[in-house]
Amino acid sequence: MSGIMRASGLVVVMAVATGCGGSGTPVPTEVVSTRAAAPSAAPTPSASTPARTPVEAALARLTVQEKVGQLFMPVLYGPSADTVSAENQARFGAATPAKVVAKYRPGGVIIFPWSGNVKSVAQVVGLTNGLQDASPKIPLLIAADQENGRVSRLAPLVTDLPSAKRIGDTGDTSLARAAAKATGTEMRALGVNLDFAPVADVNINPKNPVIGDRAYGSNPRRVATMVGAAVKGFHDAGIASTAKHFPGHGDTSVDSHTGLPVINHSRSQWDRLDAPPFKAAIRADVDAVMSAHVVMPKLDPSGDPATLSKPILTGLLRERLGFDGVVSTDALDMAGVRKKYNDGEVAVRAILAGADLLLMPPNMEKAYKGVLTAVKSGRISKARLDQSVTRLLRLKANRGLLAKAPRADVAKARKVLNSAAHRALARRIVAP
Repeated sequence: MSGIMRASGLVVVMAVATGCGGSGTPVPTEVVSTRAAAPSAAPTPSASTPARTPVEAALARLTVQEKVGQLFMPVLYGPSADTVSAENQARFGAATPAKVVAKYRPGGVIIFPWSGNVKSVAQVVGLTNGLQDASPKIPLLIAADQENGRVSRLAPLVTDLPSAKRIGDTGDTSLARAAAKATGTEMRALGVNLDFAPVADVNINPKNPVIGDRAYGSNPRRVATMVGAAVKGFHDAGIASTAKHFPGHGDTSVDSHTGLPVINHSRSQWDRLDAPPFKAAIRADVDAVMSAHVVMPKLDPSGDPATLSKPILTGLLRERLGFDGVVSTDALDMAGVRKKYNDGEVAVRAILAGADLLLMPPNMEKAYKGVLTAVKSGRISKARLDQSVTRLLRLKANRGLLAKAPRADVAKARKVLNSAAHRALARRIVAP
């Protein structure tokens, strides 16, 4: 257990949230261990030693190796949890998705059509249920990039809803909320519990090759109202949502999948142009914020992308905006984050910068060993590790996923997906 299972139990360190979205009330920021004089048994809970919360109890059950595993969200290959795949064997040293989960104990997985994960309703339901069965100790976050429009990883199974820009053009925040609720309802029916949406970027550069109509528009205030409404819609559906890509990917002409964009916004420009949608998401209690592989030299002169920048992820997002939810990296296999460091070092630096969830590492073994070695050496403190794992467990608890993973049902999913009501919503957005 290393640093958690102590006779004196756990202490939750409290801090006051500040900045936009902060309520000024104490929130738990990390769980740290204490040492006592080695009594023969753990103390019985009493008025002076309150019982552990479900999150604290779950954290205490994890070994250091399992805690490190919780930080990762890989993409696995195959249509079922028991599918034997040469890709899984080559990338993870385990043949099936279920065996990969058993080996690394990740906090979650992300599904894609190109990895063979999305073929039919029955198949996706079987996959998500099978993956949860492979993780009996801590249920998984099962995620997808379901933004709608041109980024629709669950197409053609789900309703063909319009892009964020089309929704933003209506000026009707109720449509943004309704579209997010419909999307979340269909995802949950498939056993997917986290959407990497909404896009919170303000698309102010018409030459932007990667955002475009994925954003609600080019007006920061309009985008902010839409993002806040969408977060509420996902919560209406009972799934977690993610605002992306912090600190803003809207003013770039470079795709971070293939290069490293540089955005020269001053601090005041960032406050005015990029920050408002993220502030709105935080006010709406967004579950996660995804980092961008972009360099903003006037926010951090180091030359590192935001994903690896402590001044940006901790200084701006955590401390200035008061966000204490999960910070996810964008995919770590993208060129924008791999320019300066190897795959193990990238994972370590992301955690040190303030990230909690390491998305799609290109080499899971190197990334996992890199983080584990950093924890054992003290480069990443055990308190810092517990802080990230606590946030991930708290997200799961908040969405009803921690005690027991919900199981998807094929018959129910078929009634929900591409329903008449959701198709009518799509038509209403196109011609409001």
